[in-house]
Amino acid sequence: MTQPLPERIADATALLAGKHTVRCPHPGCTVHIRYRAVTPAEAKRLTDLATDHTLHGTTKED
Repeated sequence: MTQPLPERIADATALLAGKHTVRCPHPGCTVHIRYRAVTPAEAKRLTDLATDHTLHGTTKED
């Protein structure tokens, strides 16, 4: 799914400032993490957190 234009512009602006943005690929999830100047291990941890919806997603109980 393509991100809305304002989000894509914000991501591009952050990239120009030296920040990396990782978004959750789960449809409808708005979680994103931006980071700059972290170790490779911390970048992997943040990427894993952002892309694994089960770690940050909410569940609805019926």
